[in-house]
Amino acid sequence: MAKTINLSLSDDELEILIDALEADMEGYLDSAKEARGNNNREDVATFTEAAQRIATLIEKLRKLNPEL
Repeated sequence: MAKTINLSLSDDELEILIDALEADMEGYLDSAKEARGNNNREDVATFTEAAQRIATLIEKLRKLNPEL
């Protein structure tokens, strides 16, 4: 199991982190789309999983401040 850490963030820092993760997730989704076009199933799976894991983290962070 992964080690759990505690981190204190301001609302602004939380918003910056979420924005950065969304941009990163978009990059993985674009890479998955490109890999799909190249018929590279292994990369599609890898990039799709990465995007899903980022989406899960974003949702977890949004629960800290639902207004974001």
